[in-house]
Amino acid sequence: MNKEIFHTFLVKYAEIGIKGKNRYMFEDALISQIQRGLSHVEGKFSVHKTPGRIYVDCSEGFDYDEVIDRLKHIFGIIWICPVLCLEDKGFEELGKDIVKYFDDVYPDKNLTFKVNARRNRKNYPMDSMEINAALGEAILDAYPELKVDVHKPQVMLEVEIRDLIYVYSRMIPGPGGMPVGTGGRGMLLLSGGIDSPVAGWMVSKRGVSIDAVYFHAPPYTSERAKQKVIDLAKIIAEYTGPIRLHIVNFTDIQLAIYEKCPHDELTIIMRRYMMRIAEHYAHECGAIGLITGESIGQVASQTMASMVSTNEVCELPVYRPLVAFDKQDIVTIAEKIGTYETSILPFEDCCTIFVAKHPVTKPNVNIIRKHEHHLDDVIEDLLNKVYETTEVVEVK
Repeated sequence: MNKEIFHTFLVKYAEIGIKGKNRYMFEDALISQIQRGLSHVEGKFSVHKTPGRIYVDCSEGFDYDEVIDRLKHIFGIIWICPVLCLEDKGFEELGKDIVKYFDDVYPDKNLTFKVNARRNRKNYPMDSMEINAALGEAILDAYPELKVDVHKPQVMLEVEIRDLIYVYSRMIPGPGGMPVGTGGRGMLLLSGGIDSPVAGWMVSKRGVSIDAVYFHAPPYTSERAKQKVIDLAKIIAEYTGPIRLHIVNFTDIQLAIYEKCPHDELTIIMRRYMMRIAEHYAHECGAIGLITGESIGQVASQTMASMVSTNEVCELPVYRPLVAFDKQDIVTIAEKIGTYETSILPFEDCCTIFVAKHPVTKPNVNIIRKHEHHLDDVIEDLLNKVYETTEVVEVK
């Protein structure tokens, strides 16, 4: 395929199209995200919209593959279409340009096609059916080996008659979803595992901007474990935009829980303090919900009873997008978005270091609260120390 003929991309959206009178707000948000996504790509780009359409015009010398790659990381885009833009020089010239387009894009002519014309400019001298028939005839005259298939063509040649004439036939899948920033802000509890990066990606796909909290436990967890989480945040940030990652030194609180609380309740009480700390930073960042990678029954701290116990300490809602997924479902998404290989690196986080041998799976909230009082003499100072020593990394 000759990529040099393309200097414009048509960006198609799906769900935004049903937003009624608010649609323009979502379109503008998507345009802003496209501009952000292309800001580090070499070349100059103009992103603009017409009714129902968003276009990206590219300067000379741009990197076609890099632009496609960046657009594939922008939520709200369902299809990316490389477009040939033509001035209206009469139908005879249009026929010649269409024949050349077919040759540039499809060197192998052993395929079926259909022409689908849309006449947005109603003063055009031919209607859509006439355009379809005439252009199809021009293509068949030039390439007799082609065949028309109006039901299931291998190539659907789209011709849109607007101020310019737009020709395209390739539709490259985008990630779908809604533009980031249209759904509020959430605080992700990010670990070095497989689940939480996928949870952050999924919620962000619904338009939510995210920040994150990571609980570090030196010297029980290494600097490599910390770097692993930063690397995961970088991968997610390719879709979400910049993430403020709060790296919390959680060791002293974990040791106090280990010393003063029943060992079968270690994980639950630890999770409750994680949620409290995450909510503290959520309020600071303007987040209106917490996000976790929990899935019912995956581990002892993720039974429904355990989730009720951890929810009890939060004022903000807790979003668990993976709650009904099995592990293979989650792994499949992790592989798709590029986090899996980093997540399986063998650097343990604090959740895997301080694990009870026989954790409670049906905790009683009243009993958990009672046992948390064993920490009353130290927990305020420990929390203040956490807030004073938390490192914030801007991940891009």
